[in-house]
Amino acid sequence: MDAHSALSLLDAGLNQCAVVIDRDGGLLVALLTAGLVGGSTHCAGMCGPFVLAQVTARLEQVPASRMSEFHRLAGAAVLPYHLGRGTTYTLIGAAAAAVAGHVGALPGLKWLSVALLAFAALFFLGYAVKGLTAWMPKLDGAVQRWWGDRVSRLARPLFGNPTGWRGYGLGLALGFIPCGLLYGAVAVAAASGSALTGALGMAAFALGTLPSLLAVGLAGHLAGRTWRSAVARAAPVVMVVNAGVLGWMAIRMIG
Repeated sequence: MDAHSALSLLDAGLNQCAVVIDRDGGLLVALLTAGLVGGSTHCAGMCGPFVLAQVTARLEQVPASRMSEFHRLAGAAVLPYHLGRGTTYTLIGAAAAAVAGHVGALPGLKWLSVALLAFAALFFLGYAVKGLTAWMPKLDGAVQRWWGDRVSRLARPLFGNPTGWRGYGLGLALGFIPCGLLYGAVAVAAASGSALTGALGMAAFALGTLPSLLAVGLAGHLAGRTWRSAVARAAPVVMVVNAGVLGWMAIRMIG
């Protein structure tokens, strides 16, 4: 493939992404804000220990004589890990949306996207209204015991030196750890019925989770708790708005 063909392909891809953003902007914004809020109220506590373990392991690889502010910040950011986690979320979103799109095209199953959006709306509403979804932690715990332990065992050897491709691989693996918030985000992505929209939606969700995890990596749990307490005050309102947007999208599909 020559340079002209590559540029043409890139241009076509960017144009298609622009079409998706224009058409499904509400869905993408909903997933981004869900990541921002959920990352502060949920992900920082659940994934924070993984981030801190990597920060410790990475900084131990740098001799004290060579330690600089750049090394400290690069080690604390663990960007390969976040890129790997984002890759997994993006692939899950693309796969879930592609499957839902094909299934939803079958006779009598056109309601699938509506059901997924309604489920996600109730799920996000449950994060805002205490007690509305008391079953979620139990479901999440049951799945985590069965699947999460297996993923953790698979990823454990990568913790020894989580730099470069090993850090990226660690993010890929840990992206599969079951998470209640992730279920709701995948449901929203799948409801689009488009692999590209699903991929972009989950990429937006992953991007939203970054600030709180970066805060944990850069300044430890203290900064994570400070960020979480600040966002937690607005979290119920944001989640209720998200639920309303998704519910409105579901109603539009019915019409």
